[in-house]
Amino acid sequence: MTCDGVSLDTAKALRAAMQRLFAGNPQRTDGRLTKENLWREAQVSRATMNRARPILAEWDARIAEQGKTTSGEARRDEETSKLRKKLAAKTRTCALLEKQLRAAATAIAALHHDNCALREEIGRQQGTNIVGLDGRRTRIDNNSHA
Repeated sequence: MTCDGVSLDTAKALRAAMQRLFAGNPQRTDGRLTKENLWREAQVSRATMNRARPILAEWDARIAEQGKTTSGEARRDEETSKLRKKLAAKTRTCALLEKQLRAAATAIAALHHDNCALREEIGRQQGTNIVGLDGRRTRIDNNSHA
C-alpha cells in the first residue's frame, strides 16, 4: 500500500489513465471526463478507485480547474455551435426564398390570368382568334419551286 491507499501498480494505472483522459487520448473509454471512465481506463474496479482518495482529490482538482470537457470535446462543441448558427442562417435564407417564390408564383399566375383575359378581349374585338406562338406557320420560299 502506498500513501494513495492502493498498491503502487494501481496508483500508476490510475494516474496514467487520468493523464490519458485529460490529454484526450483514451484507450479503453469514450474519453469523457467521468470517474467511471477513470476506473475503466485504469482497468481497476470502482471500489479500488474509491480507495485511492488522494488520486481522486487530484482528479477533482483538475476537473475544477479545467472543467469536464476535454480540449477535443471543447473543439467539437465549438464546431457544433458554429454549424448550428450556419444552419439557422441557411434556414432563414431558405424561408425567405420560399416566401419570395410563393409571391413570384402568385404574380405569374395573376399575369397569366390577365394575359388570357386580354387575348379573349382582343379576339372578341377583332372577331378572330389569336394564334399562339406555338402555332406559327413556316414561310414558303418562292425561289425553291423549280
